[in-house]
Amino acid sequence: MLAPRILKKLEEMLDKEKVVSDWETRLTYAYDAQVEESIPSAVVFPQNEEEIANVMRLAYEEEFYIVPRGAGTGLSGGSVPLKNALVLSLEKMNQIVEINEEDLYAVVQAGVITLELQNAVEKKGLFYPPDPASAKVSTLGGNIAENAGGLRGFKYGVTRDYVLSMKAISPSGEFLMLGAKTIKSVSGYDLPSLFCGSEGTLGIVCEATLKLLPLPEAWSAMLLIFPTLDKASEAVSLIIAEGIVPSSLEIMDNFTINAVEDYKRLGLPRDAGAIVLIEVDGYRESVEREMGKIEALLPKMGAKEVRRAREQSERENIWEGRRSALAALARISPTTLLEDVTVPRSRLSKMVREIEKIARKHNLLIGTFGHAGDGNLHPTFLTDWRNEEERERVKVAIEELFSAAVELGGTLSGEHGIGLVKAPFLPREFNQATIEVMKAIKRALDPKGLLNPGKIFPS
Repeated sequence: MLAPRILKKLEEMLDKEKVVSDWETRLTYAYDAQVEESIPSAVVFPQNEEEIANVMRLAYEEEFYIVPRGAGTGLSGGSVPLKNALVLSLEKMNQIVEINEEDLYAVVQAGVITLELQNAVEKKGLFYPPDPASAKVSTLGGNIAENAGGLRGFKYGVTRDYVLSMKAISPSGEFLMLGAKTIKSVSGYDLPSLFCGSEGTLGIVCEATLKLLPLPEAWSAMLLIFPTLDKASEAVSLIIAEGIVPSSLEIMDNFTINAVEDYKRLGLPRDAGAIVLIEVDGYRESVEREMGKIEALLPKMGAKEVRRAREQSERENIWEGRRSALAALARISPTTLLEDVTVPRSRLSKMVREIEKIARKHNLLIGTFGHAGDGNLHPTFLTDWRNEEERERVKVAIEELFSAAVELGGTLSGEHGIGLVKAPFLPREFNQATIEVMKAIKRALDPKGLLNPGKIFPS
């Protein structure tokens, strides 16, 4: 626990109401969306960069741990406090500072909710493409920390592709200016890209300048119904091989479909082996041309049925089903473990078969859905962590899942990060020399190891 004198110093520099140490609040900040580890010593709520810098200087001087946090929607334990750390919450730094319609960028504080920015720029005919499934609650600072992807990643890329510049505070309390507001900048190292996806281990991002695009003129959404998950994943490969680039290309297996239908009653096909959800956007003519190309492929795909959204309400229904997949699965069992493996798109069907094999081998419930367009799958283990025998089976199954992904040329994480839970498996993807390079970067920026301890690297 933090010494009372340190808590007193924090109260003096931030005002008393911004430093909270009661049990209920501390317990609230012990979790992310999936992982519980330990109770923080206290939680602070700075409202500007100077206050963050003051907290970091005190931590550096007194040598206590800091864990930065947005909305806590992470799924790998990245924002979960270890070692009686102080949680530094950025949720009150929630201002959209500027929307520049001429140069197509937005300046936002780290605590801005993703959907709030999307809605604000769309009112001006602009578009912020990164679209994590948690967009209604996740913060942009958290998106940057995890390099969040989401449903539109196939066509538009991930958060890193939209970060032009950022203001950050170093572990020793120094102000850092990273990148530039221009589209092109090669002045020195690409520090915004280094910080994006660093999981809060290198510095605390306070403000970011994010690239915007013109809002697409038109859209068209479609739901394809397949007899098996294998057939659905093969259809994804066919679409991509044809040179079609949907804005979203998602997949859900039968188990997930039924979980969502039990939860939301959206009219999804309960007897489908799997569904593929597709959306195309752009100019009206190009949208119709792309959808026409997809429809021409239908005989090859082997789809049982096609449902095309004609109204906005039908489109919203399609995507509500996909966005609620995790919540729907989480209702089924006491413990839900959402994984995040990514393979080359051409090996998607092989990865799907591996997941099914692992589920049968270990007699486990696994619901699979994900961003098929970029090879990113979310096999979700439904279990009861209190059952010791089942827990051990799940652990072995998850190890086999990670091994299969890496053997297929994939990665341990496409968008959720390594955090706490995947740190032991990092050597399966990288050799020791590569991991030492990462550790050297961490030591250079955080020589005392005070910022977000225990994350990314195997202990």
